[in-house]
Amino acid sequence: MRPGVGRSLGPVLLLLLLQCVGRRREIGCGSPPEMKHGYIVGNYSSLPGSAVHYECKEGFYSNEGKFSYCTANETWEPATLSCKGVDCGIPPSVLNAYAASVNGTTYGSEVTYNCNRGYFIASGNQTAVCNAKGQWDGTDLVCKEIDCGKPLLIPHTEMIWDNSSTLWSRVYYQCKEGYYFNGDRNFSECTIDQSWESITYVCKEEELFSNLSIFNETCVKWQRKTGRLGMQETYTFHILGKRWDQKTFSEDAVFNITTSEDNPKVCLDLSSGSNYVVNITTISSTNITVSVTVAVQTKVKEAFDNVVIFNETCLKWRRGVRGTDVEDRYSFHVQGQRWYQKEFFHEMTFNLTTQNQAPEICFDLKPGTNYSVNISMVALNFSVLVSMTTQITDPPFPDVEFVAVKGSAPLLRLRKAEDRNGPISLYQVIVLPLGLQNTFVCESFAAATFFSTTIDAKGYVAAEFRAKDVADNMSIALGDRHYYGKFYNAPLKLGEEYCVFLRIISEWNKVRTQSCAVWAQIKNLSPALQYMTAVGFGSVAAVCLILFLSFSAARSYLHSTVHSPPAALACEAVHLSATMDMAQTGITSSFLETENVSLL
Repeated sequence: MRPGVGRSLGPVLLLLLLQCVGRRREIGCGSPPEMKHGYIVGNYSSLPGSAVHYECKEGFYSNEGKFSYCTANETWEPATLSCKGVDCGIPPSVLNAYAASVNGTTYGSEVTYNCNRGYFIASGNQTAVCNAKGQWDGTDLVCKEIDCGKPLLIPHTEMIWDNSSTLWSRVYYQCKEGYYFNGDRNFSECTIDQSWESITYVCKEEELFSNLSIFNETCVKWQRKTGRLGMQETYTFHILGKRWDQKTFSEDAVFNITTSEDNPKVCLDLSSGSNYVVNITTISSTNITVSVTVAVQTKVKEAFDNVVIFNETCLKWRRGVRGTDVEDRYSFHVQGQRWYQKEFFHEMTFNLTTQNQAPEICFDLKPGTNYSVNISMVALNFSVLVSMTTQITDPPFPDVEFVAVKGSAPLLRLRKAEDRNGPISLYQVIVLPLGLQNTFVCESFAAATFFSTTIDAKGYVAAEFRAKDVADNMSIALGDRHYYGKFYNAPLKLGEEYCVFLRIISEWNKVRTQSCAVWAQIKNLSPALQYMTAVGFGSVAAVCLILFLSFSAARSYLHSTVHSPPAALACEAVHLSATMDMAQTGITSSFLETENVSLL
């Protein structure tokens, strides 16, 4: 071998060693990329193998690409999340109404409806809003056709009417033979408030009384004409009564009174809450009938008031002044519904008879339900509608199959719970040390995440699922390093013993309830992390051995060819020291990486 060959290999080996040693640098992918219209859920790590969970902002949606991973090249793998704006589409049509204005179909857009001509708003909202789910909220407008019913009768007139009682329909009047017109116009129109327009249309012949007026709501008085004072005279009363909200209701009564008073007064037996036309007629000295018409509107007489809800499911009220010896009979119609359980419907109908001046009654109501209670008194034609809401109670006890294992984390199966005590909102998987199982209180454990805990922590939430995302008999793997909701499902530590709880949470009407059950016990945990650590140490040792053998071979080769000067021997000593330091550094680095992996 030529003498110059050994000298040329020295710099090459030195360069190789320096490249192996390199410079220490921080391992990590840095800050994850930002997503347009999206945000990061929960905490994250920037170490290789870590994942960042993205979700779209309110008003946007995406069905895929919600995770970005830190690769071994220390770069974030691009997430394919594409948040698209919610679009509710063309606003739905509303019966007997039209869309007066629409400012868009995306999230937050509004559409305003108006009833068609001849219809009025009976209930519901005029405005619908595009929600974050891509649906129009508030399209419950109900438009009903205006109906004024039959026109009022005017004495001594003939009515010309085509039997139409819709908006702007007209009825015409004309006086009968022998009478003359005295008023403003001869027609009445059906108005938007569902009543015929009042007119002052009177057919007169001879005025036998004047100053007709109403007092005390149901009484009339008038003044007889001068010249007939002190004489007895007979008056005929014809009373017609109707209600605009009850088409079947009608009263028709005729009676006579004879009096010689100069200022007669008559009180009529009229029902509450009705409109009356009272026609008063008398016979003149020439045997001609003279009449006058007056409209009387009575108020609703309250049969009871001060209705109060107490103890959530009970009602009490105060009766009207009817005497303690008078029994009142009340009819109750109770209907309950749940927005979160469309098929649920609870209905009760019963009667109550009592003499108590302050009656009370309690209903057997279901939890987490909106009720409407109609209380009516048929005798007085009076009713009141009361809305009641019952609070939710604890959700059903979780239906779990208890699992006790040794050595590895089990695969758990989640079963759905029923919404019988209120809407099921969330399912939480809780991990805590086995020694704390008997001290765990279901409602006292808040939403502790794995990253907010310390070495002495008493547990954490490993996963949280919304009820609508849970499928019956769904599998859950502990320690899979994924985010579920805002919680991280961290790997379990070697040699530790754990217990796992399942918690079911109901949230409704600002009330939160929960139920818990022990799901699993894990003892003597020894997952594959030990194998990963051994492989890491073995890999580092193999690399160091190869480098050492290469260095030894080169050194023997140099000794066999030429004798190295003292300076070269010193350089080789430095090379050997650097090699040993590199080997130690590799071992330390591998150990740290293994520890980091075990904490993810």
